[in-house]
Amino acid sequence: MSEKVKKLRQQQALSLSDLAKLTKLSRVTINRIENGKQKPMPRTIRRLAKALGISVQELMSEEAESH
Repeated sequence: MSEKVKKLRQQQALSLSDLAKLTKLSRVTINRIENGKQKPMPRTIRRLAKALGISVQELMSEEAESH
């Protein structure tokens, strides 16, 4: 999921700061999620999916495929 968050953020030309504002998360948190250093909680996953315009299932789908 970490790669998917970063890829979608970049495709939408969003900076870490932009996504942080949309999700009400810190830039550090988003950076740690994107780099696989932090596993997001369900609430955070919902916020990320909403901000990126996809469903939670779509956001989580890559994680299921890569493991």
